[in-house]
Amino acid sequence: MSGPGLDPTFSSLPYRSLGDAALQRARELGVSHADFRFERVRYQRLGVRDGVLQGASDTEDLGFAVRVIHHGSWGFASGVFLTTDEAVRVTESAVAVALVAAEMTSTPIEIAPEPVHDDVTWVSSYDVNPLEVPVAEKAAVLIDWTDRLRTGAAVDHASAYLLQVQENKYYADLAGTRTTQQRVRLQPGFEAMGAGADTFDSMASIAPPVGRGWEYLTDGSWDWDDEIDQVPELLAEKLKAPSIEAGSYDLVIHPSNLWLTIHESIGHATELDRALGYEANYAGTSFATYDKLGTLQYGSGVMNVTGDRTVEHGLATIGYDDEGVETQSWDIVRDGVLVGYQLDRPMAHMKPELNPGPDGRGRSNGCAYADSPGHIPIQRMANVSLQPAPDGPSTEELIGRVERGLYIVGDKSWSIDMQRFNFQFTGQRFYTITDGELVGQVRDVAYQATTTEFWGSMEAVGGPETWVLGGAFNCGKAQPGQVASVSHGCPTSLFRGVNILNTNDEAGK
Repeated sequence: MSGPGLDPTFSSLPYRSLGDAALQRARELGVSHADFRFERVRYQRLGVRDGVLQGASDTEDLGFAVRVIHHGSWGFASGVFLTTDEAVRVTESAVAVALVAAEMTSTPIEIAPEPVHDDVTWVSSYDVNPLEVPVAEKAAVLIDWTDRLRTGAAVDHASAYLLQVQENKYYADLAGTRTTQQRVRLQPGFEAMGAGADTFDSMASIAPPVGRGWEYLTDGSWDWDDEIDQVPELLAEKLKAPSIEAGSYDLVIHPSNLWLTIHESIGHATELDRALGYEANYAGTSFATYDKLGTLQYGSGVMNVTGDRTVEHGLATIGYDDEGVETQSWDIVRDGVLVGYQLDRPMAHMKPELNPGPDGRGRSNGCAYADSPGHIPIQRMANVSLQPAPDGPSTEELIGRVERGLYIVGDKSWSIDMQRFNFQFTGQRFYTITDGELVGQVRDVAYQATTTEFWGSMEAVGGPETWVLGGAFNCGKAQPGQVASVSHGCPTSLFRGVNILNTNDEAGK
């Protein structure tokens, strides 16, 4: 991948000298492993409501961290003063933490080996850094969006926003790996709100967040004008739509909705730390426990899911993770069966059979990430994606296979249990399908199932032309809490006999 190149304002920072000082001190103190991570993360957010800029904010997170293994235990410390003396002090603090932790550690920490990546640079795939576009220009686009949305008779209010991130990292460890990286991502969006005779509702953009630059709003890869023209009419129809009759329906689900179901019921469930019971924050552990590897029928035979930290424009895409591991792509579910998990280096050492390296020992598949220099890396989600069928049907062909069902577009609320097993999801728009034809919207809809029932009911996945890379900026995990961005690609897919709830009726119970 290539972009405009490393930001010179980052390249001029003293991360190499700080890293050299930190690692030299760690070596002198006799640690078995040490890594140094220097980060600058820039955030910018713009928000507009009804044609008026409500706020524009710029923040920056700048600092470094040292992580060590000493006497079989982790030690970690971080700092913000960019001097070699501070780098040495932070290293000594990390070693001191490890010595305290060693008294409470029953099983010594070991990490899977990784080839040395000596002084490599990686820049994500984008053309124009959005942080270099004048704020006034970006605000004008958002203001125009809300003004145009409000011309719709059903629209009472309209909002728009733009989230932008530039993330730079330098990593070095005692083995000799040194990586310098830069990635850019952004999330534009808008929402129209209106009131009907007996309800208040909204209709939002289904444009996914992306690992791209400002060109996402200008190069035609997403038709913003067409979506803005359609949303007021879609909202008007939704406000007048009848309430759903609960029951069993066949579902054709668009990627703008299905990505979130993948995230919650597959992405989190196949994080190995959850499957082993080491992680339980933010909705628990996982039903997909390690003893089920190779035998759990996760879904139907058309279900093939990959973990991928290399796909172009993915939000979790990077060249090397926060443990110096070159990123990869691998199978998680193959022909409906659970065959893999997401790993960092400690987990890969524990379960070497999951991803054997050239020497037969385990190797991480590159899933370590920290969202700040003040946080320790943890195992985080890759871009977990459902693969299309090479010669699969179009969305229209999938709809044509349904006699009585629903076509679902856009995500909204969700709920899942502490084992990632029982869930329900709503959406932006639900269209009735009768005899293979769309016949209008209905509302108050949620689909409910267990994970294996739902994916087991998947009869067909669409072809490559139906595949969309969706995702989110705000995946939460761990304590203290960390936030990561992640993408999930999927095709339009057909599910048979899924339980549909009427959310109004359920709210009254």
